[in-house]
Amino acid sequence: MKILVLVDGSKWSQKAALHAIALARKNKSKVILFSVLDRKEAKAIAFSMTMRSDKLEEMERFEEQVWREMKKSVKEIMADMLNFCHRQGVNCSIKITEGNTKEKILSEANSGEYSLVVMGAYGKSGKTRIGSLLEDVVGLIKPPTMIVR
Repeated sequence: MKILVLVDGSKWSQKAALHAIALARKNKSKVILFSVLDRKEAKAIAFSMTMRSDKLEEMERFEEQVWREMKKSVKEIMADMLNFCHRQGVNCSIKITEGNTKEKILSEANSGEYSLVVMGAYGKSGKTRIGSLLEDVVGLIKPPTMIVR
């Protein structure tokens, strides 16, 4: 069995990863930790930063700074999760890609490689309603999907 875990850096995706790792350990399955870096998110954060600072001319610089930080953060989170998997004796690897989050998730999840997809119920916003990404993808993912809250 091969389990795809969607990781966005939120505590909810980390909780989902812990559940997937425990399941993989019991069933001697492989875990793939998967994350998508979306440039639109960096642009939105940079726009917000420039609006607060009244320095619209700084937007491109802010965007590049945010993009570098996003990449660094995701790599660190994924490395920590990978190390945890290995300490638990779970076969695990990471996959980080760039592009449209919804499209990349659906492409990977529906590639035919996975028996199960695991994701957190909420995203990085921390809102207490089901995450908008979850609403967008869950009905389109072909393998069974576990939502962790």
